[in-house]
Amino acid sequence: MNTAPGGDASRDGSYGEAVFRPEQAGEGDRIDFGALAYDDTTMARLRALGAGPGWHCLDVGAGTGTVSRRLLDEAGVASVLAVDRDVRFLTGRPAPGLSVLEADITAPDFDPGRFRLVHARFVLMHLPDRERMIGALAELVAPGGVLVLSDAIDLTTAAAPVTAYTQVMRAMWRGLRDTIGTDISWVPRYPELLRAAGLASVAAEIHVPPLLPGSPISRFWADTWERARDAITATGLADGPTVDAAIRYLDRPECAALSPGMLTAWGRKPEETPDDHGP
Repeated sequence: MNTAPGGDASRDGSYGEAVFRPEQAGEGDRIDFGALAYDDTTMARLRALGAGPGWHCLDVGAGTGTVSRRLLDEAGVASVLAVDRDVRFLTGRPAPGLSVLEADITAPDFDPGRFRLVHARFVLMHLPDRERMIGALAELVAPGGVLVLSDAIDLTTAAAPVTAYTQVMRAMWRGLRDTIGTDISWVPRYPELLRAAGLASVAAEIHVPPLLPGSPISRFWADTWERARDAITATGLADGPTVDAAIRYLDRPECAALSPGMLTAWGRKPEETPDDHGP
């Protein structure tokens, strides 16, 4: 996933520039490890919300397009517009019914149409002005359609015992905040913000994948820490040897830690009534 540049002058750059550059070897694989950890949960929720034949869908910050393609292949939706700021991983894997748009979703003129499903995963946590963005995405939902937002939530790292794993995880969140503006502290407010955007039937759930040696989520964090190593060590909360120790720990049978998880929240736009259009 790539997002738009941040507006905080204290940052060094943005997602896809300062860290997680798409041209860096293996970045698509890192994104796919995250997809392997979370796609089944995402798809189960989207299908439970009704995604299926006849639906036109918008996948924001689509990354390598795994959710977009599964919507087409498994849910049988009519079409998916996959949007990202860098679309190299999307254009390299075309599929029937999949359209690709390279765009900055924070731009005032971003308006690709109206969709039965608008989905964004691990996108808003990296962007500034998040409340405005939720409102803007809600405007793209057709009456009767749904907005589904997923972002990271870390339930235990701050209170867990100090280990190499917890040191590096804490340092990562601080380093990404300082470098590209990533902020997960407001993610629990998703239901409230969706309601404020005028959506109904708002609800949320959390999924935490298990940290097992060689598992997709363990490999995702190992790759993420390697790519964010400079941002992590710049915080002073963890040095290089601590990062190395944390990466080794993820692949050991004695690993006994809880991964950050994914909070998914959704809301439905009310159907229009004849009164909505006036006399």
